[in-house]
Amino acid sequence: MKKVKRTLWTVCLGALMTACSQPTNEMQSTVVNEDGTVTFRYQNNHAEEVFVDVQFAGKHKMTRDSITGLWTVTLGPAAPDLYPYHYEVDGVSVMDPMCNEYFPNEGFKNSLLNIPSPQGALIHDAQEVPHGCMEYVHYYSESLGGTNTAVVYLPPSYNTDVEKKYPVFYLISGTTDTEEVYYKVGKINYIADNLIAKGKAKEMIVVLPYGNPNKLLPVQPNQGMPMTNFGQDVFSNDLVNDLMPFIESRYRTLNDRESRAIGGFSRGGNQGLSNGLHNLDKFAYLCSYSSFTSTQIPNVYDNAEQTNQQIRLLWTGVGTDDFLYGTARDYTEFLDQKGITCIKEYTDDKFGHTWMNARYFLDKTLPLLFNPEASEEAMNQATPTKPKKGDEQPFTPGVMARLFPKPIISPEYNGADVTFRMKAPNASTVTLEYELSDKPLTMEKDSDGVWSIVLPNVADQIFCYHFNVDGTQVCDPQNMYLAPEKGFKRSVAYGMQNKYYMYTSPQMKHGTVCYHYAEGTAEYTHPDAPKDAPTITLVIGKNDTAESWMKVGNANGMADRLIEQGQCKPCRIVVAKEAGEGICLKADDFSNWPQRIEALEKALLAL
Repeated sequence: MKKVKRTLWTVCLGALMTACSQPTNEMQSTVVNEDGTVTFRYQNNHAEEVFVDVQFAGKHKMTRDSITGLWTVTLGPAAPDLYPYHYEVDGVSVMDPMCNEYFPNEGFKNSLLNIPSPQGALIHDAQEVPHGCMEYVHYYSESLGGTNTAVVYLPPSYNTDVEKKYPVFYLISGTTDTEEVYYKVGKINYIADNLIAKGKAKEMIVVLPYGNPNKLLPVQPNQGMPMTNFGQDVFSNDLVNDLMPFIESRYRTLNDRESRAIGGFSRGGNQGLSNGLHNLDKFAYLCSYSSFTSTQIPNVYDNAEQTNQQIRLLWTGVGTDDFLYGTARDYTEFLDQKGITCIKEYTDDKFGHTWMNARYFLDKTLPLLFNPEASEEAMNQATPTKPKKGDEQPFTPGVMARLFPKPIISPEYNGADVTFRMKAPNASTVTLEYELSDKPLTMEKDSDGVWSIVLPNVADQIFCYHFNVDGTQVCDPQNMYLAPEKGFKRSVAYGMQNKYYMYTSPQMKHGTVCYHYAEGTAEYTHPDAPKDAPTITLVIGKNDTAESWMKVGNANGMADRLIEQGQCKPCRIVVAKEAGEGICLKADDFSNWPQRIEALEKALLAL
């Protein structure tokens, strides 16, 4: 077993988080009306034309009040659920600057709208039941040649029943999604909590890997959709050789194939199903949500009797209006022809390839995992694949190119320099505003409508920035790192040459970070810290959240590295709303994050 090291970010779920919480004392940008319609409000005095694009209604033009500059439109009614949305301002996609909750993604940036049900709680709502917790982990991956990340759900009894061991479900998000999506959009924690509380699902650990770990490395492939040779790629090697050993060494897990499941949504469903079929000695439960996999996996399809004996559950789900429906049904038809038992679930009311389907499929499958009786009954009732509708669209390379075009790289690191890019072909002026400059910097447009600028000698810096497109503030649509601020969220240039950059760190001991959302605080503790360890208190800024000092200031990464190097004593770092004991740094005493980071480094070195 390969040795892995870890950092742990624990999310304590004491607060009931809503899907579009508004900043305090600000205009409510989305209003759910009594008739189920939703009114969208967007303030912009500069825009010529504004649309809102929301999953339940599509793209609709908004109307501007000539006096106030407030753009509005009412859409729906819509079924109660959780929906992504964004504004399109003069052709540029913009997150709702008044909404705190957002869709974590490598590329597109959407805000989240929660429409509650008047008839009672939905499957993904936070109900009054015992809650598990979410832990953010980092571990060294020899397959990747650097540090990787994942999110881990621990069931409600994990921290109280300290002798109990648990089965593990590896659950992977889709293309361009980060490891947070199955948590913050898929709501796996609340779905699992609710099912466990009702006695409908076994308690289990759920691991959410990052499906595109290449993006964490300093050298990023200049391509669209990552390679699809699942089972033989970096992700697959990391999953089996690095992540699984780490999980089984860190947590109290049951480490046999009958106690492991794997699945995912979209690309993650492909990754999950393919890796499960390649490793039937390790996984007995396999789930594919809105996806398909290869028909060329040795020793699986040509020995149906053996395969059926090994698999406790082979479950697939897809919407009939999903662009992957044709390919997904062709795959299950192939399984039927080979004599391999597979459960098929179809939906026709959840807008196709959406996280509405992903949540629905989770609710259907979690009760079957690690439950031999329930899974056997479900498999015995499996039905043949639906007949073709006649209008199925093949998932061709052309479709791939349209859905996953060659990306614009921003920020791009070239030696000590960093290039920022923004596509806005119709814009008259685009500027870069960032923390290392007192004034906006004008960007230049090329023949493809891409604006760019090169900043010299900043590749070792961590700072916030955004673009200004004809007067409209826009975060970098290509940058997966967003500052977890209230309201408008800036992008973070998380300098890959920074000496504390997490993902190129060597193997070392990492501390734990626990977020207390109910109190709006956080705490870092190094594993070697004694009970009377020195403490640094970091006071949250007026526009920050409890996550800011860690996710922008990199307080945990800096402490990990300095302690490992012997330059700092093992310590505690408390993120609070007010000053506490020991050394204290107040975010609002500094004008920008580089100054805060420098002050924190000095404080740690002084311990």
